[in-house]
Amino acid sequence: MPIDPYILLLLGTVGVAALLPARGTGADVASGASTAAIAFLFFLYGARLSTREALDGLKHWRLHTTVLACTFVIFPLLGLAARGLVPVLLTHPLYQGLLFLTLVPSTVQSSIAFTSIARGNVPAAICAGSFSSLAGIVITPLLAAALLGGNAGGFSADSVVKIVLQLLVPFLAGQVLRRWVGGFITRHKKILGYVDRVSILLVVYTAFSEGMVQGIWHQVSAARLGALLAVEAVVLAVMLTLTWYGGKALHFDREDRIAIQFAGSKKSLASGLPMASVLFGAHASLAVLPLMLFHQMQLMVCAVIAKRRARDPQPEVTETAAPTAGSRTAVGTATRSG
Repeated sequence: MPIDPYILLLLGTVGVAALLPARGTGADVASGASTAAIAFLFFLYGARLSTREALDGLKHWRLHTTVLACTFVIFPLLGLAARGLVPVLLTHPLYQGLLFLTLVPSTVQSSIAFTSIARGNVPAAICAGSFSSLAGIVITPLLAAALLGGNAGGFSADSVVKIVLQLLVPFLAGQVLRRWVGGFITRHKKILGYVDRVSILLVVYTAFSEGMVQGIWHQVSAARLGALLAVEAVVLAVMLTLTWYGGKALHFDREDRIAIQFAGSKKSLASGLPMASVLFGAHASLAVLPLMLFHQMQLMVCAVIAKRRARDPQPEVTETAAPTAGSRTAVGTATRSG
């Protein structure tokens, strides 16, 4: 099972922050650049999301409601249940990061990719991931404020202003300007994809630099990290099981169950890292560590599951099933081309 190269870049960035953390004026510059990068990221998210596709996807509301329930209800309940593991297995800061992990939205790209490999409902995966990301801009900060309290800024005026200015306003600006910039973004999506990743690396560097300067990494031991990985493995296994068999209990067909499993069991690193930087400030480094580990774990496990699902016997093609397959192919092609 290969390691995501981007995870290696993230770990390399953590290493640079550990050896050469930003201090003094450098820290101020890095913080300002990180703030600008977060705003730019969410502007791109807004500009990329097609309002028409989102409205079309509402036709499959039962599936999207199921994915949203998995992402923002069941996941957080598992995070709250893990509170009993403090301080036996997890330190309180690591638990805060684990709980934050359960609050972030689902992924888009990997959910689509794995659904396609497993021969599932790709259009549903696209819409479900998009809806989750859109809802997460509002729901994740509210859940973090309610469940994490003062550790995530609470409902203070300052935290509300930060969330609105750094996340919501840029996203809405992207939606408004999509009519004029959408074509440019589509034509240069590969280059802008690199900009996305570099921006996130900057956010990680700033967060971990602040953590190093404040000495919070002395709170983490190898044993605690091992315990965190074990807890995250259990959380992932529970969600993969619930999404698959829960979809069956709700009478979804095989293709929809695949989309539900992959969209409802994963968490977005791209959305979670900027949000953690806004919500946690100087404590963001420990807050994002569980998310970074979970991200790699979900990719490895879901890659194996997708390949196994692809080997499942195909049901007989019927007159109603054929258009669905055709629509998956068309959307998959459109996704690859931009």
